[in-house]
Amino acid sequence: MTEQLAAYSTSTGEAVQFWILGTIAVIGALCTVFMKRAVHSALCLAGTMIILAVFYLANGAYFLGVVQIIVYTGAIMMLFLFVVMLVGVTAADSLKETIKGQRWLALLCGLGFGILLMAGIGNASLTEFNGIGQANANGNVEGIAALLFTKYVFAFEITGALLITAAVGAMVLTHRERTERAKTQREMAERRVREGTYLPPLPAPGVYARHNAVDIAGLLPDGTPSDLTVSKTLRDRGQVRDVSQEALNDLRALEQRAEERLERTAVEPFKGFKRSEEASK
Repeated sequence: MTEQLAAYSTSTGEAVQFWILGTIAVIGALCTVFMKRAVHSALCLAGTMIILAVFYLANGAYFLGVVQIIVYTGAIMMLFLFVVMLVGVTAADSLKETIKGQRWLALLCGLGFGILLMAGIGNASLTEFNGIGQANANGNVEGIAALLFTKYVFAFEITGALLITAAVGAMVLTHRERTERAKTQREMAERRVREGTYLPPLPAPGVYARHNAVDIAGLLPDGTPSDLTVSKTLRDRGQVRDVSQEALNDLRALEQRAEERLERTAVEPFKGFKRSEEASK
């Protein structure tokens, strides 16, 4: 009787943890759906998965908590991020449907998932359970293995098939069929000559300047900065530091110091012959 009461009771720490982390997990799940950038959605989903791992660890399911972090957050989410980077999904992509009826199909799948979720919550509320202590009587790993390979073996295999399908789909989406012959290096060089673009290799940043950072443009012989020496991304962001005037001022000061030093150390004309002539007189 005491074990059943302990199974149904919740301590103050557990309640505080659930309401704080649960709220953050729900916010992360909503951000996953409503974020405009796919990378941000993936990061929000990773945060939600980490909070789920904390819930598993708090309930004594240590193996599930570790698997949630290593496998789902560390491996599967990285797969999602790799797919996003390979496919190149951005907020500027067209929202036009490429597969007809996919929105209705997604709505139907979401409705089915909601029904299953409500059925699971109702079953947990109406059915008595034994608690974590009896489930982990022989160890958490043995308890999970018994459920995975007996009662939920088909669901486990279907999940594995879905992950393999996702990996194959990522390779299919990133594959591009070449429709024309690849140009040779000679042909590309001739095209650059005809277009009048910059032919030699781009100069490195900071050339003839007093710094060689990537955000400092190199200087031409007349002291003007060259836009070709810095990345186009930095130019678009406005993160290029203009040190041309500073470099010219330093160069003028250096030349002036050099002239002063040369004037001080200049060799005076030889006057020995003149003195000898005066002595002879």
